[in-house]
Amino acid sequence: MIRDRLTGWGLAMVVPVALLAVYDLWARTAGDFFFPPLSEIGSTFAEQWLFARVATDLLPSLARMLSGYALAIGVGVALGALLGFSRTWATALDPVLQFLRALPPPALIPVSLLVFGAGDSAKIFLIALGALWPVLLNTVDGVRGVDRTALDMARSYRVPARARFTRLILPAALPRIFAGARTALAIAIILMVVSELIGADNGVGYLVQLSQRGFDIPEMWAGTVLLGLLGFAFNALFLAVEKRVLHWHLATTGRGPAPTPPQRRTAPTPTETADARRP
Repeated sequence: MIRDRLTGWGLAMVVPVALLAVYDLWARTAGDFFFPPLSEIGSTFAEQWLFARVATDLLPSLARMLSGYALAIGVGVALGALLGFSRTWATALDPVLQFLRALPPPALIPVSLLVFGAGDSAKIFLIALGALWPVLLNTVDGVRGVDRTALDMARSYRVPARARFTRLILPAALPRIFAGARTALAIAIILMVVSELIGADNGVGYLVQLSQRGFDIPEMWAGTVLLGLLGFAFNALFLAVEKRVLHWHLATTGRGPAPTPPQRRTAPTPTETADARRP
């Protein structure tokens, strides 16, 4: 099993390493000002993003992104459960939701700046609004896909509503909720950068744009590499959490290890029984 994992990691590294090698060879040969070699980008990355800019730019960006993402998860799951349960609420709120869903979050930057000001609230609002829809729609589908027979049986046995939601509906809808949350995570990272392009004085997106306007190309590339690494790290962390929380679902769908069957106890032999009874 360890050998298979090492083989998989090795295969996954072949294409990125090859692409980096080709780019570095081309950059050193071309000598283009806008495409510096990897050594220059790497030294700028280590200088800027390992220590100097962490507290002033990286941590504020992550705080805003995680706040907006958490807000989108909370509102999306709560509102999605309500709409999945109640056809009346779904019909009543559908025009408003479809209208808001059609609005691209970058187009709402001026509105958010007018309403919330140039602080963090406007950026968190944009991130939450953009990341809300995958979670909301997947939660609605997940709740509506719960087995109605199981729900009717729970009602007939007078299972309390809270227990029905936490023990029956939520576990059945979790795979769809996680699928929406993973899509929302990528959107949150994108909107983290977009929200920092206007009306910001710190953050990764702000610094990448500032570097591009000042023709500080290695610093611009270093910020771009950082964004890619952040997306990779958050996706890996999300998959690890999903694997732990949804291990039962992954096993039944063939995407994870099969559950270990309980070991059957063998009947004791006559000799073992006699030894156990012997004082």
